[in-house]
Amino acid sequence: HMPSVIEKLLCDFARSLTIINPEQMIEKAKGETAYLPCKFTVSDEDQGPLDIEWLLSPADNQKPDQVIILYSGDKIYVDYYQDLKGRVHFTSNDITSGDASINVTNLQLSDIGIYQCKVKKAPGVANKKVQLTVLVKPSGIRCFIDGSEEIGNDFKLKCEPKEGSLPLRYEWQKLSDSQKMPDSWLPEMTSPVISVKNATSEYSGTYSCTVRNRVGSDQCLLRLDVVPPSNRAGTIAGAIIGTLLALVLIGCIVFCCHKKRREEKYEKEVHHDIREDVPPPKSRTSTARSYIGSNHSSLGSMSPSNMEGYSKTLYNQVPSEDFERAPQSPTLPPAKVAAPNLSRMGAVPVMIPAQSKDGSIV
Repeated sequence: HMPSVIEKLLCDFARSLTIINPEQMIEKAKGETAYLPCKFTVSDEDQGPLDIEWLLSPADNQKPDQVIILYSGDKIYVDYYQDLKGRVHFTSNDITSGDASINVTNLQLSDIGIYQCKVKKAPGVANKKVQLTVLVKPSGIRCFIDGSEEIGNDFKLKCEPKEGSLPLRYEWQKLSDSQKMPDSWLPEMTSPVISVKNATSEYSGTYSCTVRNRVGSDQCLLRLDVVPPSNRAGTIAGAIIGTLLALVLIGCIVFCCHKKRREEKYEKEVHHDIREDVPPPKSRTSTARSYIGSNHSSLGSMSPSNMEGYSKTLYNQVPSEDFERAPQSPTLPPAKVAAPNLSRMGAVPVMIPAQSKDGSIV
């Protein structure tokens, strides 16, 4: 019985080096670890040394293929691609047993691309490709109200993720009260924005927004309180008055501080101007007395005949400024008093000897 051509091909295929790789596309989230399988079998005819090489064809077609890890001569080499340095490892401790799979840890968006596993054990050679996609999970979801949540108003409920790979799916839910969403909101239950028209108090409650993509999800909560319209004019007036009062208070504080500083500065300047080595000024009275006293000694040697001239001279020598403040009395002409009147006033008569024409005493 001669074997058919198909049987021969199957036998040759069974004896050749083969890579068993069921997965050809892998999706993982940023920061996670990707397992890239590469399990192989060899035939009895494959007697050469075992060499395993992993290549990366980046998503950017402008970059050339990069070797990221190599097994050759029973040694592992990893220092090839700087972007994956320290993040790519063989998963098996015994690669020769037929497992050349690798792990890529802490995935980044730059890791997106096609990874190729090449296994060579002469004369057998085989290779397989795996496409890796790195997605970003939704995160940093923010729920907020755009507008004034008052009865009768129109406003919007918004749900915005900080990051997340497209496509993103949104889902709104009411978590309080009747847990039933208003009918007018139903068409927008799966959109990032819900438009609220003519709001009523029944809309009040707690809502959740969940954002999903193929690698993860995140959620935020929103509290909605629909209240009656407020007195906006009074609120604005109160805010203005409060601001003015605050400005007046600040102005008073600044003025008081400035005034206090000026007073302290003035006191310091006056204190520094006082000089202890300057003698006190002499009084005008002592000056006048010393002046008269200095001339008193000359009175004894003066005769009655020159007393009148001395008194006039002394009066003229006293500084006029010493007598500026003295009261001025009117000058009266000398009165002639008769002898009888003098005796009445207590005067004692004194006899003055008369002289004759020739000079003898009578």
